Amino acid sequence: MLRRALETVLPARLGAPFRWLVASSWTSNLGDGLVLAAGPLLVATRTQDPFVVALAATAAWLPRLLLALWAGVVTDRVDRRRLVMACNAVRVAVLALLAAAVAGDVAPVWVVLVALVALGAAETFADNVAGTLAPMVVRRDDLATANARTQAGFIGLNQLAGPPLGAALFTAGQWSPFAATAVLMAAAVALVTRVELPPHGRARGTTTVRADVVEGVRWTWHHPAVRTLVLTILVFNVTFGAAWSVLVLYAQQRLGLGDVGFGLVTTVQALGGLLGVTAYGWLTARVSLAGLMRVGLVVETLTHLVLAVTTSAWVAMPVFFVFGAHAFVWGTTSMTIRQRAVPSALQGRVNGVNVIGTFGGLVLGALVGGWAAQRWGVTAPFWGAFVGSAVFVVLIWRQLRHVAHTDAQPAPEDLTADAAVADGASPEHA
Repeated sequence: MLRRALETVLPARLGAPFRWLVASSWTSNLGDGLVLAAGPLLVATRTQDPFVVALAATAAWLPRLLLALWAGVVTDRVDRRRLVMACNAVRVAVLALLAAAVAGDVAPVWVVLVALVALGAAETFADNVAGTLAPMVVRRDDLATANARTQAGFIGLNQLAGPPLGAALFTAGQWSPFAATAVLMAAAVALVTRVELPPHGRARGTTTVRADVVEGVRWTWHHPAVRTLVLTILVFNVTFGAAWSVLVLYAQQRLGLGDVGFGLVTTVQALGGLLGVTAYGWLTARVSLAGLMRVGLVVETLTHLVLAVTTSAWVAMPVFFVFGAHAFVWGTTSMTIRQRAVPSALQGRVNGVNVIGTFGGLVLGALVGGWAAQRWGVTAPFWGAFVGSAVFVVLIWRQLRHVAHTDAQPAPEDLTADAAVADGASPEHA
């Protein structure tokens, strides 16, 4: 029965290396889920200033913005398995030190912010390399399935099980979720040692870091689908970051939820994500990728509006549920498009460009959201997010046609010479 369940969840055709990768990913995601709730709660015990609370989100996101391109270059130059192991080992050390500081009552808000910056820096490299591993061990036609399984673990553990458990552990002892996460990260390192990866085709030491970065940026800009995805995530994460940077205060002050109740907000989003997992195959068989993304952007826009208006947790929770389903569908589609389209030797750098868009938007949004909440109250970022999202949906609507045909070959003018040489063939047009 156990073997049958394993075959259902992780089919043998995905291969043993992918199963070890997923086990490592799921383990680290559970730890990240604990911190997802415990981190904001720890900051909120040190200060109730909305701007400082938003600054904590900025501290976690800023390293990704500053280091993403470098992380992409490193990912494409070094042994990717050793890189992910080293990154998680750094996270173990930082989490252990933070847990000790909290337990010893020597963790003022600035210490917490420094720890979040360090964790964000390590995660920048770990997440970049993680996004390149599945295409190295899984066949192209199975990437959607592999990504869905990875995302299912992310949703079930990072967002569903982790946050309420992290909030409960935080209530029992503020240090405990950080110590538990350190243990989980150490286990994730041990699991990934079981994986052997093939060479990823990158010639070492033949170019400068600057040339590598330029190559990744140029390839992204000349690929219509990937370019559209990066621009969309940049703008929509400004609006999302503005609202979600003060989510802990919104949940406490606007919805009247306590610490555990704040953890349930993320849990409800994760339940929506599980619906997205279940329905993803059905959706992609009936709706074009462009159609799915258009619907998702409308859902996100309306999410901000409803949350700006309501004061009831009973109204807000279904909205968080629907938003969670949208986030899964969008994230899985975007990841699959990039993995299919980008040559292996360029995956780290193109992922880095995507991270710049992702966290550049989040950092800018968090700063704007914290300032707006401090000046006009915790609902102000949600109103701003609604207006900004609505305007952008109108502007980007036609451009989303570029993601409609992920299996078509790109036209020659959509490729750069460098990208073609790096892969030895034309990448798939997403």
